[in-house]
Amino acid sequence: MNKVILLGRLTRDPEVRWGQKKNSQEQLCIVRFSLAVDRRGRDAGADFVSCVIFGKSAESAEKYLHKGSKIAVSGRIQTGSYTNEGGQRVNTTDVVIEEWEFAESKAAAGQQAQAEQPDNGDGFMNIPDGIEDQLPFD
Repeated sequence: MNKVILLGRLTRDPEVRWGQKKNSQEQLCIVRFSLAVDRRGRDAGADFVSCVIFGKSAESAEKYLHKGSKIAVSGRIQTGSYTNEGGQRVNTTDVVIEEWEFAESKAAAGQQAQAEQPDNGDGFMNIPDGIEDQLPFD
């Protein structure tokens, strides 16, 4: 059985490419990123896992994921190889993600972004102009 379950944070914004599905003219979204997964125990640290998502799930990832997003993923390990420009064979190992979901609330994710916003000095947070038009109540 080839099954992987990981919990970690994106180390960079996803890299998006478009290709063609095999035997079809239909476009296929391909998203790649690296996931930092914490280790426990004596050798505590992090592993940086190369991940790839295909299709509709990749389109959602392109739209919603960014550097620092904490996500839980499940998928499978896939190995491969290619020959680089120098003529050397390069072996690859990726986790092909079949399912992913956010592993923290929007509020927790937004706290870091909010901490980075400048304070106007009056003790109140800055509210963008025109926000009143977007509120769901009168």
